[in-house]
Amino acid sequence: MLGAVLGAVLGLLVGVPLRSAVVRYAVPGGEPWRACAVTPLGRCVRCGERAGPPPLAVELTAGAVGAALAGYAPGRWLPLLAWVALFGVALGFVDAAVKRLPDALTLPLLAGTALLVPLADHRPEVWLRCALAAGALGGVFLLLALFSPMGLGDVKLAPSLGAVLGLAGWRTFYAGLLYMWLIAALWAVALLVLRRAGRRTELAFGPAMLLGTLAAVLVTVR
Repeated sequence: MLGAVLGAVLGLLVGVPLRSAVVRYAVPGGEPWRACAVTPLGRCVRCGERAGPPPLAVELTAGAVGAALAGYAPGRWLPLLAWVALFGVALGFVDAAVKRLPDALTLPLLAGTALLVPLADHRPEVWLRCALAAGALGGVFLLLALFSPMGLGDVKLAPSLGAVLGLAGWRTFYAGLLYMWLIAALWAVALLVLRRAGRRTELAFGPAMLLGTLAAVLVTVR
């Protein structure tokens, strides 16, 4: 319980700069990044205008993820999972806002994930499994990008999530893949029922990828 509370508090604190990162990178392709520092209530410090997600949305999301990881994930995995969660919260909100996952976030995430996997488990066979899982998930999304409307940002996000799922084992990998599509399907149905989207509406898949990975890790390692 104490770990979950501490994780929630740290997540809330980290959520404040994450909000500014979301506003900075949530721009359409080809446009320059925004130079905004945003308060938790969603107002720019410089101009006072409302920007980004609803007030406290990023902070509460980061707090919930922090509580879940600190309360249920193995301690030796926390540096890696915290790194992925840090970028994941920002990427989820950016993708939901502008339907893109920028290289400025996905590529540092991948580099840091590669460096942190050996710290999470010292066994070479686990490193190999993580590499294979990263390549497999990246390959799946590359094929989807070639033959469906899937974006290349999803392809670049996939290896990092695949490595995390591979760390927990192939059972977790397959569960994560299933959860990604299940969450995406449920979200699409909800939008259709609420008439917030049509049959041809483009949906952001990044949030479903991130939530599916989180769910698989938390469910299968307990």
